[in-house]
This record gives sequence, C-alpha cells and structure tokens, in this order.
Amino acid sequence: MVALLGCDFSSSPGPRKHIVLAWGHSDGARLVLDSLVRLQSLGAFTSALQSRAAWIGGFDLPFGLPRELVEHLGWPTRWEDCIAHYTALPRSQIRDLFAAFCDSRPAGAKFAHRATDGPAGSSPSMKWVNPPVAYMLHAGVPALMAAGAYFPCLQAPDPQAARIALEAYPGMLAREVLGAQSYKSDDKAKQTPERLIARKDLINALELGQTRWGTRLKLSHAQRDALAQDASGDALDAVLCLVQAAWGQRAQAQGDARYGLPADTDPLEGWILGA
Repeated sequence: MVALLGCDFSSSPGPRKHIVLAWGHSDGARLVLDSLVRLQSLGAFTSALQSRAAWIGGFDLPFGLPRELVEHLGWPTRWEDCIAHYTALPRSQIRDLFAAFCDSRPAGAKFAHRATDGPAGSSPSMKWVNPPVAYMLHAGVPALMAAGAYFPCLQAPDPQAARIALEAYPGMLAREVLGAQSYKSDDKAKQTPERLIARKDLINALELGQTRWGTRLKLSHAQRDALAQDASGDALDAVLCLVQAAWGQRAQAQGDARYGLPADTDPLEGWILGA
C-alpha cells in the first residue's frame, strides 16, 4: 500500500517551529489519518521521507520560481538546472537579488508571480518575508530530492517512481470552508476562541467530506482534539495537504500520470495541486 503524506514545512525548523508530517492512507472513499510527526531539523525531514519505500505527498512549499524572474536574472530555464543554481546561492544573496528586482518595479507590482498564484491565492514564490516561501523552496526542494522524490510535470515522466512530490497549499482548501476567516496564528495573543471555533468547523467539514476534494477524513477522538488544540494550525495544515495528496492519488489511479496537475503546467514554475 502506498502511503499518503501531507507536510506543513518550515525552512528553519527547530524546537519552537517544527516540520509537521501527516501520514495516512486511503480506505475506499475515506482518508484515514495514521499519525502526526513533528520534526526539528531538515535532516530528520529527509530521513522521515526515506523511511517509507513509497508515498504520494502534498508539500506546503513552492517547487519553482516565476518564469519572469528567472529570465530577468538570466538563470537556467530548465527546472532541474534552475533549482541547482538557486539552491547553491546563500540566502543573503537571494534576498539581495530579489529585493533589487522588486525595487526596480512599480508599486503594486513589485513581485513576479507564477501562473498558479492567481487561482490558488498563494504568495509569490520569490517572497522572502511574511511568509519566507523563497527560503522554503531553497531548503525544501533539495531535501525532497535527497529523499529520491519525483516531481510530476517538472521532471521527465518516470512510471517507476515510488515517492511522488506534489505542491500543495492548505490555505486554498481552508478558504473553501471558512472563506476569509482565520483559523490559526503563531502569535499567542491572537490564538483566540474564534480561531478555535474555526478550526473545529474546518475539521468537521473535512470529516463530512464537505469540500470539492470529495474525501471524507477519518479521525480518532484524540486526533480530532489534537488538531483543534494546535493553535498554530501546523498540524491541521499538514492534514489539509494530506487531503490534497489523496486527491492526486485518485487522479493517478484513474490513469492521470500527472497526478491531477494540468496538462499545460509550466515545466519551470510548477503548479499547486487543485488550483
């Protein structure tokens, strides 16, 4: 049985901010949450990914940079070459290059965007603060590569690939249920009863299958309580990514070698699953 995985990622994991993995499996029309794992280092992240022979994972981090930015900087436009070039740079140099790019552009259009950002409602993958998704790409994609992950639509088709990495975005799924209502915060002062209620509403919708993803989430009482009580939302975000991974698995089972990604996905930028 191929394991399913959802990941809430941090580019600088440690005792206060973990990488959270939600492991699960499909049971007919249901998605069963097997376990939640918290990791405090990138090395532990890669080791956890290597601990299973086969998985399909949804990861909350960008897999590519905007084509407009890459071409402006004169970087390679083949994805693997671009990633190798990008991840060899120190974060300080990335920040300076991206800041200079933004400084040269008019207000309201500072950042370059990927095509997927509009329909997904996601932050531009070149953003280095609030949230630092550029650094998440910088740290996360090499770790996935080290674990032997295959990236559909970004790499040449590999029907023998056993570990499948799909770009997920929990905010997109949460908005389907909650609209603009916030359900999490790392700031303790903002961990309000209203956000707790929102998390419970989101969990209930997932259990009832009340989203376009068509999956009913199976939780134990202890798991439900743990997801609701995590005011940071990290564990719940990992589960939201797990739901998206299950959607990709169903697409593949129905004969889609792209795991639900569009046929016209830009092979440099990538695409957020389901956007």
